[in-house]
Amino acid sequence: MESRNAKEKEMKIIRIVLVMLAVGAFVHSASMLSLAAEVKESSYKGWKTLEINNGLIQLQLLPDIGGRIIQFKLNDCEYLWVNNQLAGQMPPPTGLGPKGEWLNWGGDKLWPAPQGWGSDDKWPGPPGPTIEGLPHKALASPRKGSHVAVHLTSPEDKSTGIQFTRSINVNDGGTHVKIHSIMRNIDTKPRRWGIWEVTQINCADRRGTGYDKDIWAYCPMNPKSIFPKGFKILYGASDNPAFQADAANKMMRIHYVRQVGKIGLDSAAGWLAVVRDGHAFVERFQCFPDKKYPDDASVEFWIQAPGKFDAAGKENVIADNPVEAPPYLETEVLSPFAELRPGKTYDFQNEWSATNIGGNFPVLDCTEVGVTCEPFSAKMDGDRLLLTGRFGVFYTGYLLLSFFDAKEKQLKQFSLNVNVTPEKPLVLLPDPQLTANVKVPGSAAKVAICTAGNGPYAELARAPIRR
Repeated sequence: MESRNAKEKEMKIIRIVLVMLAVGAFVHSASMLSLAAEVKESSYKGWKTLEINNGLIQLQLLPDIGGRIIQFKLNDCEYLWVNNQLAGQMPPPTGLGPKGEWLNWGGDKLWPAPQGWGSDDKWPGPPGPTIEGLPHKALASPRKGSHVAVHLTSPEDKSTGIQFTRSINVNDGGTHVKIHSIMRNIDTKPRRWGIWEVTQINCADRRGTGYDKDIWAYCPMNPKSIFPKGFKILYGASDNPAFQADAANKMMRIHYVRQVGKIGLDSAAGWLAVVRDGHAFVERFQCFPDKKYPDDASVEFWIQAPGKFDAAGKENVIADNPVEAPPYLETEVLSPFAELRPGKTYDFQNEWSATNIGGNFPVLDCTEVGVTCEPFSAKMDGDRLLLTGRFGVFYTGYLLLSFFDAKEKQLKQFSLNVNVTPEKPLVLLPDPQLTANVKVPGSAAKVAICTAGNGPYAELARAPIRR
């Protein structure tokens, strides 16, 4: 009888807990119901576009000009540079300007890598009009689950022997964009290329009359880099002040200055971030340390600015005017080389996210759910846990704390009464009320702050508990 009563009591407790969890999930998700992703026909700066919108982020896709993403924004913060001198125009049938020149439309696009001149195994662009200037076929998939997708397919490029297709996927309730790129060999002989995504970040000031002097990019350097300094200069002066290697923390910091230059890194961390106007634009990507990359680099950064650099066997000069030197920074993510037999394909995936971090703070770390801008710390004040840190999150949801012992065994988890959104920074102050309902296990050695809700349940940061 006692066993039966105990069992019934246990089941009653379980039912109560399940009801509480269901109510909590409803409370947390009730404000997110309007954040359903959708695809619709739209317009941007005079172009006809396909717009992907989920109430938080908006992407403007321009299939007619190189299948590019011409703009990406979180609320009113637009991240990508757009060439306003070409706004609303369409490329001629050649995809080139009247003198055969490159038409730099802006936004984000795919190129084949490596870049180079004088041999068939290097791409002598830009311009590369077939792949990045001519119309792409666009297909919007029906909504599936919690996400929508648009597929963009380039014309077949006879000069490189390849064709690109990429799928752009957006989920509900977050700023996460999944980009799935496919390269297909349409030639009759083997081809060897890498996939090269080039994203042009706007560095103009708010008035649009100059450049913003407080734009920074961050990318972890490889502790086992093949480059003696952890990076290599590809173009421009070796002492360009834009490129600032923090050797102690193995972090490359790129400051947009008015001096042209480019670097490559064999980064293996799989992320980079650009901070402007108190917001962070983040790219996460696959890394393959054991494979060969174009330029031996998984990430490259180009500063579009006045100055001189050598390329194509000659010295190139960019004049200090808004036509030749518009203020933008290129973040360039590369795949390893793919050895493609005729008809074969190669896949590469990367992700974008955006978040408000509340100021032009450095990005110290990045996970699948957010960035850390000020270190996460935890200490005991009597029997209360005090937390500090600054973060930006990629999804709407709520916070959890997970405790671990010295052997990394998870001990307990608590839900904090804190909702999070990419629209606002997450700033933790040493307020005992924040953790008033948290009873820290006596054997706890570390605590992790986690997010749950519309995105995956995952850690944002972890720290030792100081006593």
